Amino acid sequence: MKTLTTDVVIIGAGPVGLFQVFELGLQGLTAIVIDSLAEVGGQCSELYPDKPIYDIPALPNAKASDVIDNLWQQAATFDPTFLLGERVDHIEKISESCFNVITHKNTTVVCRAVIIAAGNGAFSPVKLKVPLIDKFEDKQLFYRISNLEHFKDKDVVVLGGGDAALDWSLTLQKTAKSVLLIHRTTNFKASTASVNQMYALCDQLKMQFLCGQVSDFQQNDDKLIGLTITSKDGINRRVALDELVVCFGMSPKLGPIDNWHLDMHQHQIKVDTQSFQTSVAGIYAVGDINYYPGKRKLILSGFHEAALAAFSIAETVLEKERIPTLYTTTSTVVHKRMGVIHSIDSMLE
Repeated sequence: MKTLTTDVVIIGAGPVGLFQVFELGLQGLTAIVIDSLAEVGGQCSELYPDKPIYDIPALPNAKASDVIDNLWQQAATFDPTFLLGERVDHIEKISESCFNVITHKNTTVVCRAVIIAAGNGAFSPVKLKVPLIDKFEDKQLFYRISNLEHFKDKDVVVLGGGDAALDWSLTLQKTAKSVLLIHRTTNFKASTASVNQMYALCDQLKMQFLCGQVSDFQQNDDKLIGLTITSKDGINRRVALDELVVCFGMSPKLGPIDNWHLDMHQHQIKVDTQSFQTSVAGIYAVGDINYYPGKRKLILSGFHEAALAAFSIAETVLEKERIPTLYTTTSTVVHKRMGVIHSIDSMLE
């Protein structure tokens, strides 16, 4: 059993969790970040690392993976500890200002406050329900793509009709030998621009679309070589493939959060909008996991929440009625915490 000590534990290493490290650091507070995934980034890394994000201030067009890299570098300023691949199972409130946060690997972190930045909870992909096809998972059947080069010069079939399916189809079309998108209907749950682009590429014979559902598969020497696609009219068609990408979406699960005795609203944690504290004093929630009237699930909103939560925690931990607002452009206190050698004034001399 391992025991660690810090000012604040952050549960979740997604974009908001990473920015929370930075905001706490500006207040002089240390943090340990715990995430059940093996890498930082949350949904941005797991679901759409190559997808552009357009609404991050000062980054008009950035890949999700680049946003995460920048947030990680910003957080690294304050030297946080990351416990990745560990799931928080229990939170024990020892006193008004002391918690034990315990992971499934029997790591205990003693802290003075807890911030839940777990997005929509833990995610698991919606699986393709075809008997025995799961034996090809992570070999030729993939629910997420981490290496585009794996699909180079391959015949790829993509299943799904949402943004992820369209985005990966359009991306793989540039790398793969061929791309066939299969969806049960022509009603897509994706952006109109992506759907129109897909149809345009089909017209140019640069990719294909087929309407139907997978009913069976073919294999040869333990290798997946094809699928049987059944259309609404009952006609079966066989399609050959080298690789199969399934984009049926992700199923969010709150997991242990349900057992932490927090007031909830439709699987989201209720918070107040002054401090983003939950119904349990000392436990906060920021990002997509929280709820309050007018809540919008945007990364931008999560950044705002992280800043206010940091101020509130600092006031409690440092036992001050109000923490002054210190600006990163001019505050020598903040510059010292960040390790900035020269203040703005000295740079202008």
